[in-house]
Amino acid sequence: MNIHLINIRQLVTVASLGKKMKCGSDMRELHIIENAGLITAHNKIAWCGEMCDFPATNEHDVLAIDCTNKIVIPGFIDAHTHVLFAGSREEEFAMRADGFSYQDIAARGGGIVSTMSHVRTATKKELKKNARKYLLQMLRQGTTSMEIKSGYGLDFHNEIKMLESIRELQQEEFPTIVATFLGAHAYPPEFRERKNEYVHLILDEMLPYVGEKHLAEFCDVFCETNYFSHNDARKILEKAQQCGMKLKLHAEELSNTAGAELAAELRAVSVDHLEHISESGIRALQNVAKSDSPTIAVVLPGVSFNLNHQYAPARALIDAGIPVAIASDINPGSCMSSSMQLMLTIACTHMKMTPEEAITAATLNAAAAIARSADIGSLEAGKNADILVLDIPNYKFLPYHFGENHCKHVIKNGVLLEV
Repeated sequence: MNIHLINIRQLVTVASLGKKMKCGSDMRELHIIENAGLITAHNKIAWCGEMCDFPATNEHDVLAIDCTNKIVIPGFIDAHTHVLFAGSREEEFAMRADGFSYQDIAARGGGIVSTMSHVRTATKKELKKNARKYLLQMLRQGTTSMEIKSGYGLDFHNEIKMLESIRELQQEEFPTIVATFLGAHAYPPEFRERKNEYVHLILDEMLPYVGEKHLAEFCDVFCETNYFSHNDARKILEKAQQCGMKLKLHAEELSNTAGAELAAELRAVSVDHLEHISESGIRALQNVAKSDSPTIAVVLPGVSFNLNHQYAPARALIDAGIPVAIASDINPGSCMSSSMQLMLTIACTHMKMTPEEAITAATLNAAAAIARSADIGSLEAGKNADILVLDIPNYKFLPYHFGENHCKHVIKNGVLLEV
């Protein structure tokens, strides 16, 4: 059934005008149409424009939605998530409130390895059941597309189990799901004294199998002190390229390891976190931003908020002409929230982003961070009909009125979802 959205107070198109993403001052240009309408057909956007130009139609099988006093924006894209996991870590949250650091908790057997132990004992059915709960929450709050990483198995069998679970979710669930292999997330306990052997397990066994079976579109590495070194990250990412995968990189979250420079050099699709990026790293991303394949800087406001850490310098990145995206990083340890609406608020209040930049970062630029901006991320004829109807008076109200879900309707691929 085709959908007609009529009498839209503000249609926030975030129009790309043929570009993959927006950089610099263009991130503030949302291409808003007042008193607008939008038509979907065959799961795509067929037309959008002013209501006075709404095309006449003889269609009978049409769902008309009156959007008087409402705004319409593209569906949110969450370009960095760990939403496939088992167990929970609320005790670690309490420990941080009592003064323990992220590193302290990891040294006591918490952190990534704690979730690993739960994932290893979970079946695929159990992992998917847990993920579905969060996917539904994400849809209800307007996230229509997301990336999901492995990285809590940390051995061949369990990393593949996670990726196979993600593949099944891709086939079974409404959102667009993009898979990322993150075997290099942490060293499992059995390899703590044999780290080089674990790197070779990733290089010689995991990556070739993942590539052969096409289980992941992207490969990611946690390049960080006490995790994976700059040199090991390079080896893993270069091998992933040989196996046919695109690249992402966790970089500069807890310290600076020149991960941003590595991501720029290897032309990674995105480099994520960047709380401790250096001037050299900004220059490296700035240089590739001028190319045909810039690296998207994905900032994660919820992580810094939850851990009470410093924030990525989003303002400096945008002013340097680097394309910036926002993601939730939902995971059981450092950010147990998938609300992109909340991430917009934190980006504006703590990262010096404007509402316009934050919306662009959560839609078009986030789509570019998962290599999907040709199909999603903006409301333009020919793109997938991933649409949110928000019950607010204007787009600036979205980050302003936080802690609430403003979604009145969620449309995914031209289907009105009952969420």
